[in-house]
Amino acid sequence: MKHKFFLLYSWFVRTLLFFLPDQPSIMKFRGWMYGLGMNRCGSNFQVSANVVIKGLENFLVGDDCYLAPGVVVNAIQYVELDCQVMIGFNSVLVSGNHSKSNGSYRFGKSRSAPIYIGFGSWVAANSTVVAGASIGSGVVIGANSFVKGNFSDDSVYVSLIPKKLGDS
Repeated sequence: MKHKFFLLYSWFVRTLLFFLPDQPSIMKFRGWMYGLGMNRCGSNFQVSANVVIKGLENFLVGDDCYLAPGVVVNAIQYVELDCQVMIGFNSVLVSGNHSKSNGSYRFGKSRSAPIYIGFGSWVAANSTVVAGASIGSGVVIGANSFVKGNFSDDSVYVSLIPKKLGDS
């Protein structure tokens, strides 16, 4: 029942405030509204208008965090952002994964694990962070990356597409 209430509350906040522009004071107000339903929400949490947060009760945020337009947070397990974390445009944080059953992912059992993003880290645009990811402090995750596993402090991680010599 509690989970359903928080889903409804999150929808209410998004619906009530989506038409307001993404200015710092308004984004801070949105963050404060979401924070009322969270177990932990630091000061100056800024949320853009078209962010979707599901599992509000499992979403933990430190001070001075920012969620850019198009971010989706699906907190089946805990998703924790330490202080001064930025999540870029159209990124997805999902603490659950599908598994395969009888050759198909459609009816495979769901698996979940917490996500942690350390102090001062930046997840750049169009990235996906999945169950069990642990990103250290001061880390940059490059645009269009898929993040699974552990990532060391003060590092830069990017997805590269290899090219053969002579390909244009």
